[in-house]
Amino acid sequence: MVDVAKLFDPVSKIRRRRTAPLVLELDLTEGITDETPGDPLGQIMAMRRQRLLDVVEGIRRAAHDPRVKGLVVKIGSRPIGMAKVQELRQAVGMFRRSGRTAVAWSESFGEFGPGSIPYYLATAFDEIALLPSGTVGLTGVSAENKFFGEAVEKLGVEYQTGARHEYKTAVNVFTERGFTEPHREASGRIVESFTEQLVEGVSTGRGLSEDTVRSLIDRGPFLAAEALEAGLVDRVAYRDEIYAELLDRWSTPEEPAHLQYVSRYQRTRSLVNRVPAAHRDGYVALVSGVGQIVPGHSRRSPLGGGAAMGSDTVAAAFRAARQDPQVRAVVFRVDSPGGSYTASDVIWREVVLTRKAGIPVVVAMGEVAGSGGYFVSAGADVIVAQPGTITGSIGVFVGKAVLSGLLGRLGITSDSIDGGRHAGMFSSDRPFHDTEWERVNAILDHIYDDFVAKVAEGRGMTREEVHEVARGRVWTGRDALEKGLVDELGGLETAVRLARDRGTLPPFAPVRHFPRLGPLERLVPAESSEDKAAQARLRLSAWGPLAEVSARLGLPAAGPLVMPGTWEIR
Repeated sequence: MVDVAKLFDPVSKIRRRRTAPLVLELDLTEGITDETPGDPLGQIMAMRRQRLLDVVEGIRRAAHDPRVKGLVVKIGSRPIGMAKVQELRQAVGMFRRSGRTAVAWSESFGEFGPGSIPYYLATAFDEIALLPSGTVGLTGVSAENKFFGEAVEKLGVEYQTGARHEYKTAVNVFTERGFTEPHREASGRIVESFTEQLVEGVSTGRGLSEDTVRSLIDRGPFLAAEALEAGLVDRVAYRDEIYAELLDRWSTPEEPAHLQYVSRYQRTRSLVNRVPAAHRDGYVALVSGVGQIVPGHSRRSPLGGGAAMGSDTVAAAFRAARQDPQVRAVVFRVDSPGGSYTASDVIWREVVLTRKAGIPVVVAMGEVAGSGGYFVSAGADVIVAQPGTITGSIGVFVGKAVLSGLLGRLGITSDSIDGGRHAGMFSSDRPFHDTEWERVNAILDHIYDDFVAKVAEGRGMTREEVHEVARGRVWTGRDALEKGLVDELGGLETAVRLARDRGTLPPFAPVRHFPRLGPLERLVPAESSEDKAAQARLRLSAWGPLAEVSARLGLPAAGPLVMPGTWEIR
């Protein structure tokens, strides 16, 4: 005999889950992506990856949802950039201010490795839990460069470089044996600024004095019991104990609390709150510019290693935004170390044209927005950066490796027939001649002068004021604010709020990754370069993750507007 009550049991469970207390969950052990791919392959690859904007918007919505009682986040040792960490800290702070509880837990904040930045993120939460076998790798901030000047000399390779100015140190790694004074000065200030931010965050989050935090940093890393005794964590427990306690805290016999990932919650809420197009007041267009800046279309490597920001793709997105009557403002997400000068100039022009069309443009800088990444940002109405964003680097360099000495040792010689005085000036077989250096210096001077002029125009500064903070020097977002290169500290959420205000939109007006293409639009060939469907075509990059190595060896590089060094703060 069929038990009818059991047939309806799943239905009753679904109904209870719709009203039961909700605990949001976020797993950061695999990192978090900032990229919004425009091509089909990229979108498929990113489907199961958490996007920063979705997470931040989800936490923001949850702070106003009476069903949501708490947030539990697993933090791993996989590096997450300082700017993303600060964006997440701000979202968690807003969640806590709404009266809800946020709990961070980790198996280990750095297992036999640095864990300062993951721990810095955890200090934004009400409670921190750690596995009994875990450690807290609170050891401070370090910026390290390896220099190959002596090795290059032994190989018989000569690097010829020119830069504007002394802080543009992108090729020092192959020409020097250690930090030059300008290089050490700029890098030292970056470390100092990051240390200040780390100490302030831990001090505020854990209720410790800054002197105590600095003392703890010099004593780290800590075993779990030591971290508990020092007040760095609140409890030592396993996952099952942490989750059981959290769910019991907000459960009742009638309505047990249940878990839901933040990204799943955000997608569900977005569908529920979707407003019919006919009644929409407008929206904010989100244009992404991620990776090295290159001419042509944005591309990605089949080998992995991220994307490149194509000038044609980004320019087309801005043109499409200007043509859409529903677009009230644009948020331009820039996460780039720079690249091609001409490609950067193309994007800068579209930003300026969008402003002139009456559509406000707010730049939201990501982890890195320097050199060409700052160039494309300079024309915006407002520039927003996190305190830990790496930016500035207003300068230019050029360099080539002369390989004739190395090849000669291998018994390889070369010869050429030139049809002009400077026809072979960019060859790696010989150094620049005097007249060729004259042309190189003229180009460097022109690019630097144009860069400084565009920044001065966009920032309302004199050229002399820009030059004083330029000269190729890299700044943190906090220092850039003091120098007038940034308008406000914050992240995507801050930039979206400013865009809504400037576009006279309501507080919860939609944000749309732009432009969005339907399945049919992707199948139909683009009518012209003005057609937004022109962006949907997939481009593959030949070098991919080997691009930096290829550039270092004198092979085709992204361009002269590239930031010095590789920045990873952990």
